[in-house]
Amino acid sequence: MTLYSIRLYISPEQKFPGQEFRLTTLQDDALARDLAVAAGQSLVDLRAGWQQAGAEDAAALRGRGDRQSHEFLVAELARLRPDDAVLSEEGADDPARLTASRVWIVDPLDGTREYGEPGRTDWAVHVALWERGELTAGAVALPAQDRVLSTVELSTGDPVSPGAQDLHRAPDQHEPLRLLVSRSRPPEFVQELAERLGAELVPMGSAGAKAAAVIDGQADAYVHSGGQYEWDSAAPVAVARAAGLHASRIDGSSLRYNQAHPSVPDILISTAGLAPTLLATISSVLRGAGPGHATLAPPTNVQ
Repeated sequence: MTLYSIRLYISPEQKFPGQEFRLTTLQDDALARDLAVAAGQSLVDLRAGWQQAGAEDAAALRGRGDRQSHEFLVAELARLRPDDAVLSEEGADDPARLTASRVWIVDPLDGTREYGEPGRTDWAVHVALWERGELTAGAVALPAQDRVLSTVELSTGDPVSPGAQDLHRAPDQHEPLRLLVSRSRPPEFVQELAERLGAELVPMGSAGAKAAAVIDGQADAYVHSGGQYEWDSAAPVAVARAAGLHASRIDGSSLRYNQAHPSVPDILISTAGLAPTLLATISSVLRGAGPGHATLAPPTNVQ
């Protein structure tokens, strides 16, 4: 089911793969949604064309996708929000953002590894807005799934999916909890966390795809401690909070954005009812690991 619409008008002034258009959305959260959707559709088209041409260089596809999506997002934000700063995974970091009151935090292609693998759908485009210390708008487009989650729909209470109706449930004693982890390198402590909780670990790609899975009720929590950057989690956190989910560091402290060094060492996104149990168990696991083990790794950009 398609959960979005995109508003466009034709213009010869800006070209984008396969067509010419410019976005006309004015509201920040709707702009985040429409930009993420447009960039995501271009990535779908690029991958389809790549496969039809019989190209087998996955690394080149990933690189082309990153650049194409980044250039589009930065150009549109410069046109539509010329006074705002931008922090993008694929762009040079401009220190001016640290004194800006509004900063767009974008990941042009989250889950790059998955994007380069034919048939995988767990990759995303992230667009979020930080204003004076808070995330005020965000969108996670899941183009290969033909859907988007954004603060437009979630904050107004519109239904997202049947699984999103029970965001505050307590742990079910009859079903194992489902904890989403990095597909390539799940944190070691999560193995023990799962054992203590009797939980099932579910590997998945993009951080945005993981947040969507928790919102949808496909999983109970996303736990990560291998290091990330702000663009990995800003949009997923914005949409998760708009849906009523818990989002914090794994010690329960607040997630902070637009920092001088844009690292986010760890993150927990979960149903609200489960958060106290998870935080207490995580704390117990890290204490039991002994000195030094609670010191988390620097960012590795693994979702």
